[in-house]
Amino acid sequence: MAEQGQHKVFNDPIHGHMELHPLLVKIIDTPQFQRLRNIKQLGGAYFVYPGASHNRFEHSIGVGHLAGELVKALSARQPELLITARDILCVQIAGLCHDLGHGPFSHLYDQVFIPKTCSEKKGWKHDDASLQMFDHLVERNGLEEEMERYGLVLPQDQTFIKEMIAGPLKKRQVEPHTETVDEWPYEGRPQEKSFLYEIVANKTNGIDVDKFDYFARDCHHLGIRNNFDHLRYFKFARVCEVDGQKHICSRDKEVNNLYDMFHTRYSLHRRAYQHSVNKIMEFMIAEAFLQADEHIKIEGSGGEMFTLSGAIDDMEAYTKLTDDVFHQILNSSDPLLAEAREILQRIITRNHYKLLAETNCTPNQIKILEANWKEELTGALQGDGLNPEDFEVIVSSLLPTCFSEMLIRVYCKRTDEEPLERARERFRNWCEDRGLPVLQGEGQETQALIPEGE
Repeated sequence: MAEQGQHKVFNDPIHGHMELHPLLVKIIDTPQFQRLRNIKQLGGAYFVYPGASHNRFEHSIGVGHLAGELVKALSARQPELLITARDILCVQIAGLCHDLGHGPFSHLYDQVFIPKTCSEKKGWKHDDASLQMFDHLVERNGLEEEMERYGLVLPQDQTFIKEMIAGPLKKRQVEPHTETVDEWPYEGRPQEKSFLYEIVANKTNGIDVDKFDYFARDCHHLGIRNNFDHLRYFKFARVCEVDGQKHICSRDKEVNNLYDMFHTRYSLHRRAYQHSVNKIMEFMIAEAFLQADEHIKIEGSGGEMFTLSGAIDDMEAYTKLTDDVFHQILNSSDPLLAEAREILQRIITRNHYKLLAETNCTPNQIKILEANWKEELTGALQGDGLNPEDFEVIVSSLLPTCFSEMLIRVYCKRTDEEPLERARERFRNWCEDRGLPVLQGEGQETQALIPEGE
Protein backbone atom coordinates (compact mmCIF):
# COMPACT_ATOMS: atom_id res chain seq x y z
CA MET A 1 0.00 0.00 0.00
CA ALA A 2 1.57 3.29 -1.16
CA GLU A 3 0.72 6.79 0.08
CA GLN A 4 -0.21 9.55 -2.35
CA GLY A 5 -0.82 12.85 -0.58
CA GLN A 6 -3.47 12.35 2.07
CA HIS A 7 -5.02 9.49 0.13
CA LYS A 8 -3.74 5.93 0.14
CA VAL A 9 -3.45 3.57 -2.80
CA PHE A 10 -4.35 -0.08 -2.30
CA ASN A 11 -3.18 -2.67 -4.85
CA ASP A 12 -6.01 -5.12 -5.46
CA PRO A 13 -5.92 -8.26 -7.67
CA ILE A 14 -9.39 -7.45 -9.03
CA HIS A 15 -9.50 -3.66 -9.49
CA GLY A 16 -5.81 -2.82 -9.64
CA HIS A 17 -4.72 0.38 -7.86
CA MET A 18 -7.54 1.84 -5.75
CA GLU A 19 -7.06 5.34 -4.33
CA LEU A 20 -9.08 5.80 -1.16
CA HIS A 21 -10.09 8.94 0.70
CA PRO A 22 -8.30 9.45 4.07
CA LEU A 23 -11.59 9.11 5.98
CA LEU A 24 -12.08 5.66 4.43
CA VAL A 25 -8.57 4.74 5.55
CA LYS A 26 -9.43 5.89 9.10
CA ILE A 27 -12.44 3.55 9.06
CA ILE A 28 -10.37 0.66 7.68
CA ASP A 29 -7.83 1.09 10.47
CA THR A 30 -10.32 0.27 13.24
CA PRO A 31 -10.76 -3.08 15.07
CA GLN A 32 -14.40 -3.21 13.92
CA PHE A 33 -13.38 -3.15 10.25
CA GLN A 34 -10.20 -5.21 10.65
CA ARG A 35 -12.27 -8.15 12.00
CA LEU A 36 -13.47 -8.66 8.41
CA ARG A 37 -9.99 -10.04 7.62
CA ASN A 38 -11.05 -13.13 9.57
CA ILE A 39 -14.45 -13.76 8.00
CA LYS A 40 -14.52 -15.89 4.85
CA GLN A 41 -16.43 -14.29 1.98
CA LEU A 42 -17.93 -17.61 0.85
CA GLY A 43 -18.28 -19.44 4.15
CA GLY A 44 -18.04 -23.20 3.69
CA ALA A 45 -17.08 -22.95 -0.01
CA TYR A 46 -13.39 -22.92 1.05
CA PHE A 47 -13.86 -26.60 1.94
CA VAL A 48 -14.84 -27.26 -1.69
CA TYR A 49 -12.85 -24.71 -3.70
CA PRO A 50 -9.22 -24.35 -2.48
CA GLY A 51 -9.00 -20.87 -3.98
CA ALA A 52 -12.03 -19.51 -2.11
CA SER A 53 -9.90 -18.16 0.73
CA HIS A 54 -10.80 -14.49 0.27
CA ASN A 55 -12.45 -12.54 3.08
CA ARG A 56 -15.05 -9.83 3.65
CA PHE A 57 -12.19 -7.35 4.22
CA GLU A 58 -11.00 -7.08 0.63
CA HIS A 59 -14.54 -7.33 -0.76
CA SER A 60 -15.65 -4.37 1.37
CA ILE A 61 -12.73 -2.24 0.21
CA GLY A 62 -13.55 -3.18 -3.38
CA VAL A 63 -17.19 -2.14 -2.98
CA GLY A 64 -16.15 1.19 -1.44
CA HIS A 65 -13.87 1.78 -4.44
CA LEU A 66 -16.53 0.86 -7.04
CA ALA A 67 -19.19 2.94 -5.29
CA GLY A 68 -16.94 5.98 -5.60
CA GLU A 69 -16.13 5.24 -9.25
CA LEU A 70 -19.80 4.95 -10.24
CA VAL A 71 -21.02 8.07 -8.42
CA LYS A 72 -18.09 10.08 -9.78
CA ALA A 73 -18.85 8.88 -13.33
CA LEU A 74 -22.49 9.98 -12.97
CA SER A 75 -21.41 13.36 -11.59
CA ALA A 76 -18.95 13.98 -14.42
CA ARG A 77 -21.42 13.12 -17.20
CA GLN A 78 -24.48 14.73 -15.64
CA PRO A 79 -23.48 17.82 -13.64
CA GLU A 80 -27.17 18.81 -13.53
CA LEU A 81 -27.64 16.07 -10.90
CA LEU A 82 -25.81 18.36 -8.44
CA ILE A 83 -23.89 15.49 -6.83
CA THR A 84 -21.76 17.04 -4.09
CA ALA A 85 -18.45 15.99 -2.54
CA ARG A 86 -20.49 15.10 0.57
CA ASP A 87 -22.67 12.77 -1.48
CA ILE A 88 -19.64 11.06 -3.01
CA LEU A 89 -17.92 10.52 0.34
CA CYS A 90 -21.11 9.15 1.92
CA VAL A 91 -21.61 6.70 -0.96
CA GLN A 92 -18.01 5.51 -0.61
CA ILE A 93 -18.41 4.99 3.15
CA ALA A 94 -21.65 3.06 2.62
CA GLY A 95 -19.90 0.76 0.13
CA LEU A 96 -16.98 0.26 2.49
CA CYS A 97 -19.15 -0.50 5.55
CA HIS A 98 -22.06 -2.43 4.02
CA ASP A 99 -20.81 -5.82 5.33
CA LEU A 100 -19.62 -4.82 8.82
CA GLY A 101 -22.33 -6.97 10.37
CA HIS A 102 -21.34 -10.36 8.97
CA GLY A 103 -20.67 -13.09 11.50
CA PRO A 104 -18.46 -16.20 11.31
CA PHE A 105 -18.45 -17.73 7.82
CA SER A 106 -20.64 -14.90 6.49
CA HIS A 107 -24.16 -16.01 5.50
CA LEU A 108 -23.78 -19.29 7.39
CA TYR A 109 -24.11 -17.33 10.64
CA ASP A 110 -27.24 -15.30 9.91
CA GLN A 111 -29.03 -17.67 7.49
CA VAL A 112 -28.26 -21.10 8.99
CA PHE A 113 -27.04 -20.78 12.58
CA ILE A 114 -29.06 -17.90 14.05
CA PRO A 115 -32.48 -19.23 12.85
CA LYS A 116 -31.71 -22.48 14.71
CA THR A 117 -31.01 -20.77 18.06
CA CYS A 118 -34.42 -19.36 18.96
CA SER A 119 -37.58 -18.19 17.22
CA GLU A 120 -37.14 -14.61 18.46
CA LYS A 121 -34.02 -14.16 16.32
CA LYS A 122 -35.27 -15.80 13.10
CA GLY A 123 -35.82 -12.45 11.41
CA TRP A 124 -32.35 -11.14 12.27
CA LYS A 125 -30.09 -10.36 9.30
CA HIS A 126 -26.49 -9.28 9.02
CA ASP A 127 -27.74 -5.92 7.67
CA ASP A 128 -29.14 -5.20 11.14
CA ALA A 129 -25.71 -5.77 12.67
CA SER A 130 -24.03 -3.69 9.93
CA LEU A 131 -26.01 -0.63 11.06
CA GLN A 132 -25.25 -1.25 14.72
CA MET A 133 -21.60 -1.98 14.02
CA PHE A 134 -21.23 1.19 11.95
CA ASP A 135 -22.61 3.33 14.80
CA HIS A 136 -20.38 1.45 17.25
CA LEU A 137 -17.32 1.94 15.01
CA VAL A 138 -17.92 5.69 14.72
CA GLU A 139 -18.54 6.16 18.44
CA ARG A 140 -15.85 3.79 19.74
CA ASN A 141 -13.12 5.38 17.60
CA GLY A 142 -14.27 8.96 18.00
CA LEU A 143 -14.77 9.45 14.25
CA GLU A 144 -17.55 12.04 14.52
CA GLU A 145 -15.00 14.85 14.58
CA GLU A 146 -13.10 13.33 11.63
CA MET A 147 -16.30 13.00 9.61
CA GLU A 148 -17.20 16.62 10.22
CA ARG A 149 -13.65 17.72 9.42
CA TYR A 150 -14.05 16.21 5.96
CA GLY A 151 -17.31 18.07 5.36
CA LEU A 152 -19.98 15.59 6.50
CA VAL A 153 -23.01 16.89 8.37
CA LEU A 154 -24.06 14.77 11.35
CA PRO A 155 -26.39 13.12 12.13
CA GLN A 156 -27.93 13.53 8.64
CA ASP A 157 -25.05 11.97 6.70
CA GLN A 158 -24.66 9.11 9.16
CA THR A 159 -28.35 8.34 8.62
CA PHE A 160 -27.86 8.59 4.84
CA ILE A 161 -24.98 6.09 4.95
CA LYS A 162 -27.05 3.61 6.96
CA GLU A 163 -30.02 4.00 4.62
CA MET A 164 -27.82 3.17 1.63
CA ILE A 165 -26.73 -0.02 3.39
CA ALA A 166 -30.09 -1.34 4.58
CA GLY A 167 -32.89 0.75 3.11
CA PRO A 168 -35.28 3.11 4.91
CA LEU A 169 -34.76 3.29 8.65
CA LYS A 170 -38.38 4.26 9.26
CA LYS A 171 -41.23 2.03 8.19
CA ARG A 172 -42.99 2.88 4.92
CA GLN A 173 -46.58 4.00 5.32
CA VAL A 174 -48.43 1.93 2.72
CA GLU A 175 -52.18 2.03 2.23
CA PRO A 176 -53.81 -1.42 2.58
CA HIS A 177 -54.10 -3.28 -0.75
CA THR A 178 -52.06 -0.62 -2.58
CA GLU A 179 -48.41 -0.07 -3.42
CA THR A 180 -48.59 3.68 -2.94
CA VAL A 181 -46.06 5.14 -0.54
CA ASP A 182 -47.52 8.19 1.19
CA GLU A 183 -44.18 9.89 1.67
CA TRP A 184 -40.55 9.64 0.67
CA PRO A 185 -39.25 6.95 3.06
CA TYR A 186 -35.65 8.18 3.31
CA GLU A 187 -34.32 10.88 5.61
CA GLY A 188 -30.71 11.22 4.48
CA ARG A 189 -31.36 12.70 1.03
CA PRO A 190 -34.44 14.18 -0.71
CA GLN A 191 -36.32 12.41 -3.49
CA GLU A 192 -34.41 14.40 -6.14
CA LYS A 193 -31.39 12.26 -5.27
CA SER A 194 -33.19 8.90 -5.16
CA PHE A 195 -30.65 7.42 -7.58
CA LEU A 196 -27.93 7.57 -4.91
CA TYR A 197 -29.76 4.78 -3.06
CA GLU A 198 -29.27 2.45 -6.06
CA ILE A 199 -25.46 2.39 -6.03
CA VAL A 200 -24.48 0.21 -3.04
CA ALA A 201 -27.62 -1.90 -2.41
CA ASN A 202 -30.15 -1.45 -5.21
CA LYS A 203 -33.61 -2.33 -3.88
CA THR A 204 -35.17 -1.58 -7.29
CA ASN A 205 -33.53 -4.12 -9.61
CA GLY A 206 -30.57 -5.62 -7.76
CA ILE A 207 -27.94 -4.09 -10.06
CA ASP A 208 -25.36 -2.55 -7.72
CA VAL A 209 -21.64 -2.31 -7.03
CA ASP A 210 -21.82 -4.89 -4.24
CA LYS A 211 -22.62 -7.52 -6.87
CA PHE A 212 -20.09 -6.08 -9.33
CA ASP A 213 -17.29 -6.70 -6.83
CA TYR A 214 -18.33 -10.12 -5.57
CA PHE A 215 -19.03 -11.41 -9.09
CA ALA A 216 -15.52 -10.46 -10.20
CA ARG A 217 -13.82 -11.43 -6.93
CA ASP A 218 -15.63 -14.73 -6.39
CA CYS A 219 -15.15 -15.81 -10.02
CA HIS A 220 -11.43 -14.97 -9.75
CA HIS A 221 -10.96 -17.10 -6.63
CA LEU A 222 -13.29 -19.92 -7.69
CA GLY A 223 -11.83 -20.25 -11.17
CA ILE A 224 -15.18 -19.53 -12.85
CA ARG A 225 -15.43 -17.30 -15.91
CA ASN A 226 -17.06 -13.89 -15.40
CA ASN A 227 -18.46 -12.45 -18.63
CA PHE A 228 -19.96 -9.32 -17.08
CA ASP A 229 -18.01 -6.07 -17.61
CA HIS A 230 -18.82 -3.61 -14.83
CA LEU A 231 -16.50 -0.95 -16.29
CA ARG A 232 -18.57 -0.93 -19.48
CA TYR A 233 -21.70 -0.56 -17.33
CA PHE A 234 -20.14 2.53 -15.70
CA LYS A 235 -19.51 4.05 -19.14
CA PHE A 236 -23.11 3.79 -20.26
CA ALA A 237 -24.99 4.34 -16.96
CA ARG A 238 -27.16 7.46 -16.87
CA VAL A 239 -29.71 8.86 -14.44
CA CYS A 240 -33.17 9.18 -16.00
CA GLU A 241 -36.55 10.08 -14.57
CA VAL A 242 -38.96 7.14 -14.61
CA ASP A 243 -42.49 7.51 -13.23
CA GLY A 244 -41.51 10.70 -11.43
CA GLN A 245 -38.41 9.28 -9.75
CA LYS A 246 -34.76 9.35 -10.77
CA HIS A 247 -33.16 5.95 -11.43
CA ILE A 248 -29.81 4.72 -12.71
CA CYS A 249 -30.53 3.38 -16.20
CA SER A 250 -28.65 1.66 -19.03
CA ARG A 251 -28.72 2.03 -22.81
CA ASP A 252 -30.91 -0.49 -24.63
CA LYS A 253 -27.86 -1.88 -26.43
CA GLU A 254 -26.38 -2.80 -23.02
CA VAL A 255 -29.02 -5.46 -22.47
CA ASN A 256 -26.63 -8.30 -23.40
CA ASN A 257 -24.07 -7.11 -20.85
CA LEU A 258 -26.79 -7.15 -18.19
CA TYR A 259 -27.88 -10.62 -19.31
CA ASP A 260 -24.27 -11.70 -18.73
CA MET A 261 -24.46 -10.26 -15.22
CA PHE A 262 -27.53 -12.29 -14.29
CA HIS A 263 -26.12 -15.40 -15.95
CA THR A 264 -22.94 -15.00 -13.90
CA ARG A 265 -25.04 -14.82 -10.75
CA TYR A 266 -26.93 -17.96 -11.78
CA SER A 267 -23.68 -19.82 -12.53
CA LEU A 268 -22.15 -18.81 -9.19
CA HIS A 269 -25.20 -20.02 -7.29
CA ARG A 270 -25.54 -23.23 -9.25
CA ARG A 271 -21.87 -24.19 -9.28
CA ALA A 272 -20.53 -22.73 -6.01
CA TYR A 273 -22.91 -21.10 -3.52
CA GLN A 274 -25.44 -23.98 -3.75
CA HIS A 275 -22.83 -26.71 -4.29
CA SER A 276 -24.05 -29.82 -2.47
CA VAL A 277 -20.84 -30.27 -0.43
CA ASN A 278 -20.73 -26.55 0.40
CA LYS A 279 -24.31 -26.68 1.73
CA ILE A 280 -23.67 -29.69 3.97
CA MET A 281 -20.37 -28.26 5.24
CA GLU A 282 -22.20 -25.08 6.26
CA PHE A 283 -24.97 -27.13 7.84
CA MET A 284 -22.43 -29.12 9.87
CA ILE A 285 -20.55 -26.00 11.00
CA ALA A 286 -23.87 -24.44 12.09
CA GLU A 287 -24.73 -27.68 13.91
CA ALA A 288 -21.38 -27.54 15.74
CA PHE A 289 -21.96 -23.88 16.64
CA LEU A 290 -25.38 -24.81 17.98
CA GLN A 291 -23.87 -27.51 20.22
CA ALA A 292 -21.22 -25.04 21.42
CA ASP A 293 -23.52 -22.01 21.73
CA GLU A 294 -23.99 -21.97 25.49
CA HIS A 295 -20.40 -23.03 26.22
CA ILE A 296 -18.48 -20.33 24.33
CA LYS A 297 -18.37 -17.07 26.27
CA ILE A 298 -17.37 -13.73 24.72
CA GLU A 299 -16.77 -10.65 26.84
CA GLY A 300 -18.79 -7.61 25.80
CA SER A 301 -19.63 -4.18 27.15
CA GLY A 302 -19.10 -3.70 30.87
CA GLY A 303 -17.56 -7.14 31.22
CA GLU A 304 -20.85 -8.94 30.47
CA MET A 305 -20.43 -12.38 28.87
CA PHE A 306 -22.29 -13.41 25.72
CA THR A 307 -22.85 -16.70 23.90
CA LEU A 308 -22.19 -17.33 20.17
CA SER A 309 -25.75 -16.35 19.33
CA GLY A 310 -26.09 -13.71 22.04
CA ALA A 311 -23.13 -11.70 20.76
CA ILE A 312 -25.41 -10.07 18.16
CA ASP A 313 -26.93 -8.07 21.02
CA ASP A 314 -23.64 -6.38 21.94
CA MET A 315 -21.28 -4.92 19.34
CA GLU A 316 -18.30 -5.01 21.72
CA ALA A 317 -18.69 -8.79 21.94
CA TYR A 318 -19.61 -9.15 18.26
CA THR A 319 -16.36 -7.42 17.26
CA LYS A 320 -14.50 -10.40 18.76
CA LEU A 321 -16.60 -13.01 16.96
CA THR A 322 -14.98 -14.26 13.72
CA ASP A 323 -14.19 -17.52 11.91
CA ASP A 324 -11.58 -18.11 14.64
CA VAL A 325 -14.32 -19.69 16.75
CA PHE A 326 -14.11 -22.76 14.45
CA HIS A 327 -10.57 -23.54 15.63
CA GLN A 328 -11.37 -22.45 19.18
CA ILE A 329 -13.89 -25.31 19.31
CA LEU A 330 -11.76 -27.75 17.31
CA ASN A 331 -8.67 -27.31 19.51
CA SER A 332 -10.53 -27.18 22.82
CA SER A 333 -10.23 -29.96 25.41
CA ASP A 334 -13.39 -28.83 27.22
CA PRO A 335 -15.69 -31.88 27.61
CA LEU A 336 -18.70 -29.58 27.19
CA LEU A 337 -17.55 -28.97 23.60
CA ALA A 338 -17.03 -32.66 22.79
CA GLU A 339 -20.07 -33.00 20.48
CA ALA A 340 -19.29 -29.79 18.60
CA ARG A 341 -15.63 -30.80 18.31
CA GLU A 342 -16.58 -34.20 16.86
CA ILE A 343 -18.64 -32.57 14.12
CA LEU A 344 -15.79 -30.22 13.15
CA GLN A 345 -13.32 -33.12 13.14
CA ARG A 346 -15.55 -34.87 10.60
CA ILE A 347 -15.28 -31.76 8.43
CA ILE A 348 -11.50 -31.46 8.45
CA THR A 349 -11.09 -35.21 7.79
CA ARG A 350 -13.61 -34.98 4.90
CA ASN A 351 -15.90 -37.43 6.65
CA HIS A 352 -18.88 -35.17 6.05
CA TYR A 353 -22.50 -36.25 5.72
CA LYS A 354 -23.09 -37.92 2.35
CA LEU A 355 -25.46 -36.68 -0.31
CA LEU A 356 -28.09 -39.36 -0.79
CA ALA A 357 -29.90 -37.76 -3.73
CA GLU A 358 -31.70 -34.58 -4.72
CA THR A 359 -34.76 -33.44 -6.57
CA ASN A 360 -36.02 -30.09 -7.78
CA CYS A 361 -39.46 -28.58 -7.66
CA THR A 362 -41.33 -25.32 -7.90
CA PRO A 363 -42.52 -23.31 -4.88
CA ASN A 364 -46.08 -24.39 -5.71
CA GLN A 365 -45.08 -28.06 -5.58
CA ILE A 366 -43.53 -27.46 -2.15
CA LYS A 367 -46.79 -25.92 -0.95
CA ILE A 368 -48.91 -28.93 -1.91
CA LEU A 369 -46.64 -31.42 -0.13
CA GLU A 370 -47.70 -32.62 3.29
CA ALA A 371 -47.38 -29.96 6.00
CA ASN A 372 -44.77 -32.13 7.76
CA TRP A 373 -43.25 -33.41 4.52
CA LYS A 374 -39.67 -33.36 5.81
CA GLU A 375 -40.52 -35.66 8.71
CA GLU A 376 -42.61 -37.82 6.35
CA LEU A 377 -39.66 -38.05 3.94
CA THR A 378 -37.05 -39.01 6.56
CA GLY A 379 -39.53 -41.56 7.93
CA ALA A 380 -39.90 -43.07 4.47
CA LEU A 381 -36.11 -43.41 4.14
CA GLN A 382 -35.53 -45.41 7.32
CA GLY A 383 -34.66 -49.08 7.23
CA ASP A 384 -31.60 -51.32 7.04
CA GLY A 385 -30.34 -49.89 10.32
CA LEU A 386 -30.95 -46.27 9.29
CA ASN A 387 -33.24 -44.13 11.46
CA PRO A 388 -35.00 -40.83 10.60
CA GLU A 389 -32.47 -38.90 12.71
CA ASP A 390 -29.67 -40.20 10.44
CA PHE A 391 -30.97 -37.98 7.61
CA GLU A 392 -30.91 -34.23 7.02
CA VAL A 393 -33.11 -32.51 4.42
CA ILE A 394 -31.90 -29.17 3.06
CA VAL A 395 -33.98 -26.96 0.76
CA SER A 396 -32.14 -24.38 -1.38
CA SER A 397 -33.73 -21.68 -3.55
CA LEU A 398 -31.95 -20.36 -6.60
CA LEU A 399 -31.91 -16.58 -6.97
CA PRO A 400 -33.77 -14.41 -7.77
CA THR A 401 -36.48 -15.10 -5.20
CA CYS A 402 -39.09 -15.41 -7.95
CA PHE A 403 -37.05 -18.16 -9.69
CA SER A 404 -39.15 -21.27 -10.25
CA GLU A 405 -36.56 -23.86 -9.11
CA MET A 406 -35.95 -25.12 -5.61
CA LEU A 407 -33.55 -27.92 -4.69
CA ILE A 408 -34.41 -30.57 -2.11
CA ARG A 409 -31.31 -32.46 -1.00
CA VAL A 410 -31.17 -35.39 1.38
CA TYR A 411 -27.94 -36.14 3.26
CA CYS A 412 -27.10 -39.07 5.51
CA LYS A 413 -24.87 -38.86 8.57
CA ARG A 414 -23.88 -42.51 8.10
CA THR A 415 -21.41 -43.44 5.38
CA ASP A 416 -21.95 -47.22 4.87
CA GLU A 417 -22.62 -47.58 1.16
CA GLU A 418 -24.91 -50.64 1.13
CA PRO A 419 -27.75 -49.25 3.30
CA LEU A 420 -27.31 -45.86 1.57
CA GLU A 421 -28.04 -47.40 -1.82
CA ARG A 422 -31.26 -48.93 -0.54
CA ALA A 423 -32.21 -45.58 1.01
CA ARG A 424 -31.64 -43.97 -2.41
CA GLU A 425 -34.11 -46.41 -3.90
CA ARG A 426 -36.69 -45.47 -1.26
CA PHE A 427 -36.05 -41.77 -2.07
CA ARG A 428 -36.68 -42.46 -5.77
CA ASN A 429 -39.98 -44.11 -4.88
CA TRP A 430 -40.98 -41.16 -2.67
CA CYS A 431 -40.24 -38.72 -5.52
CA GLU A 432 -42.06 -40.80 -8.13
CA ASP A 433 -45.17 -40.96 -5.94
CA ARG A 434 -45.22 -37.13 -5.95
CA GLY A 435 -44.24 -36.56 -9.57
CA LEU A 436 -40.78 -35.20 -8.72
CA PRO A 437 -37.60 -36.01 -10.69
CA VAL A 438 -34.57 -37.60 -9.07
CA LEU A 439 -31.60 -35.53 -10.21
CA GLN A 440 -28.58 -37.18 -8.71
CA GLY A 441 -26.89 -39.29 -6.14
CA GLU A 442 -23.35 -39.42 -4.85
CA GLY A 443 -20.89 -39.66 -7.75
CA GLN A 444 -23.03 -37.72 -10.26
CA GLU A 445 -22.50 -34.34 -8.66
CA THR A 446 -20.22 -32.53 -11.16
CA GLN A 447 -22.35 -33.32 -14.19
CA ALA A 448 -25.53 -32.12 -12.51
CA LEU A 449 -24.05 -28.89 -11.14
CA ILE A 450 -22.48 -27.59 -14.36
CA PRO A 451 -25.11 -26.03 -16.66
CA GLU A 452 -25.24 -27.24 -20.25
CA GLY A 453 -22.82 -25.48 -22.57
CA GLU A 454 -20.09 -24.93 -19.96
